Amino acid sequence: MRYSLALALAMLPVPVMAEVPRVVTDIPPVHALVSLVMGDLGAPDLLLDRGADPHSFALRPSQAAGLQRADLVVWVGPQMTPWLDRALGSIAGQAHRLELLGVAGTVRRDFGDDHDHDHDHDHDHDHDHDHDHDHDHDEAGHDHGDHGHGHHDHVHTGLDPHAWLDPGNALVWLDAISAELSEHDPANAAVYAANAGKAKDRIAALDASVSADLAPIKDRPFVVFHDAYGYFVSHYGLTVAGSVTLGDAAAPGAARMQETRARLIEGKVVCAFPETPHDPGLLTTLIEGTGVAVGDALDPSGSSLEPGPELYETLIRRLAGSMTTCLAQE
Repeated sequence: MRYSLALALAMLPVPVMAEVPRVVTDIPPVHALVSLVMGDLGAPDLLLDRGADPHSFALRPSQAAGLQRADLVVWVGPQMTPWLDRALGSIAGQAHRLELLGVAGTVRRDFGDDHDHDHDHDHDHDHDHDHDHDHDHDEAGHDHGDHGHGHHDHVHTGLDPHAWLDPGNALVWLDAISAELSEHDPANAAVYAANAGKAKDRIAALDASVSADLAPIKDRPFVVFHDAYGYFVSHYGLTVAGSVTLGDAAAPGAARMQETRARLIEGKVVCAFPETPHDPGLLTTLIEGTGVAVGDALDPSGSSLEPGPELYETLIRRLAGSMTTCLAQE
């Protein structure tokens, strides 16, 4: 009997002990999407510390060492994290890279655009996966001084990198992440594909739910701390009346402050939203005496949330919840 049982067990398929790639991610929402696809096979590393500003960040020695050992780096792109762009050239020379803004099918928009559009031709992004270790982003149309988050002034012009705030992009990226992981680890390709499929179902359901929640407040104007919400606003048809600052590190000038305050005094703006981790004092001073309500601090990059596979859904729900709570007030 024991012999028969041993023979039967021996005939069962043996799982292939494949080496799961070592993956490093830039910001919490990207980490969450990669975590969803990797599932129980492994966990990606997250570079951005909790509570940190994703646009200006300094790697710790341990993080630099982890980046050096990485097989794959999944990141938004140089417009979002110029500090990582520099590190990829000097530290992670051997790692493959998946630049999510360059994934075919990604909805991309420029700062100040009223409509979403695809930048495949404008920004020379006709590729799904970037394996060119010596890829020069400036030659690919990413002028770090003028596009997105420059190395110096952080004023927002050119390509808007906050593309994860459109859940449609998350759906596209899940497939790209699955394909990239499968390339590195073909033995587990079916697992990555199945995990991506389940994650897409979850995010599609989230999108439908959030869309229904936001529908009643679409026409109620609001002001944000900085111009980071174009994808979210465009995707859900919301009405943003402006931002206090032009960029993450750019203090608004007197003329801009006066212009924004005049808009608030007109009485059309319903709410103003501070932002994590920025000091709300500037916004509070700006709206004093205008009758505009102050909403909860928004966290577009999820830097205040617990990292993990649930973070992307939590981030989108919290953004929607904060906006609905304030904007629904009469």
